[in-house]
Amino acid sequence: MGNASSSPEAQVSVRVLLPNAFQKHTNGTREIQSNAGNLPELITEIETSFPALRPHLRDEQGQVRRFINFYVNEEDIRFLGNEKYAFKDGDEVLVIPSIAGGSCACCSYCGCEDCVCC
Repeated sequence: MGNASSSPEAQVSVRVLLPNAFQKHTNGTREIQSNAGNLPELITEIETSFPALRPHLRDEQGQVRRFINFYVNEEDIRFLGNEKYAFKDGDEVLVIPSIAGGSCACCSYCGCEDCVCC
């Protein structure tokens, strides 16, 4: 493969759709375009653009919260290689928080007991 800067695959454009539940932390932004090459880069980009989303995406150890799911072209990214999956130009990424039930003292999408998102 040639020089990365001259390669047409060096930069991708990915469409990222954010859930309604996150829009209060994104000033109503529902969709972003990203040049991230993989999931860790995308999450970092989202957190940089919308710092208020960080506690809803990652736990105290910095790991992606287990109830946050990512789909690439309607396929669960876990079945595509998860963090190792390299986004392709034109991919569509959906960020889907699982909605919890039960008697949680917090909102239904962040999982934090001391939630400030509501």
